[in-house]
Amino acid sequence: MPRVCKWTIGTLGLLLLGVVLSASTVCAQTVKDLAGTWTIVSNVTEQDGKKTDTFGPNPKGILVVDANGRYVIAFARADLPKIASNNRTTATPEENKAIVGGSVTHFGTVSVNAADQTITFKIETATFPNWDGTEQKRPFTVTGDELTYTVAAASGGGTATSVWKRAK
Repeated sequence: MPRVCKWTIGTLGLLLLGVVLSASTVCAQTVKDLAGTWTIVSNVTEQDGKKTDTFGPNPKGILVVDANGRYVIAFARADLPKIASNNRTTATPEENKAIVGGSVTHFGTVSVNAADQTITFKIETATFPNWDGTEQKRPFTVTGDELTYTVAAASGGGTATSVWKRAK
């Protein structure tokens, strides 16, 4: 009878270890591991020792990655102003400044380097045109359904950390 108890305790120990390890950080091996739709949880910029919510306290955002590595990403403040004229081409300078400062979008291809745990966005076009045609390598982790990566040179300055949740 004691032998059964030892085996049961050992089995339970291994099972518990498996549960703990499955909840830990894992690295995506290929872009197919990132494929799907992700929604923004937070985007925090650190600059000159100060941390700020890049797109406000309740950011809006989506990252869509297909199995072939094509992606589109969009960030926006929840409180972007409406354009009084109801015509995006006739927005006031103040409206345009708030919208440009409170949003960014880009698309292109993304690849995964499992060896150094980085993703690289090859940006074809961005609403921050300085990023057009650039490649940006970003360290990342995936923990369960959460993706986190860091942008060393954020479009608004400083370093930004984005946290995403896989959409269900």
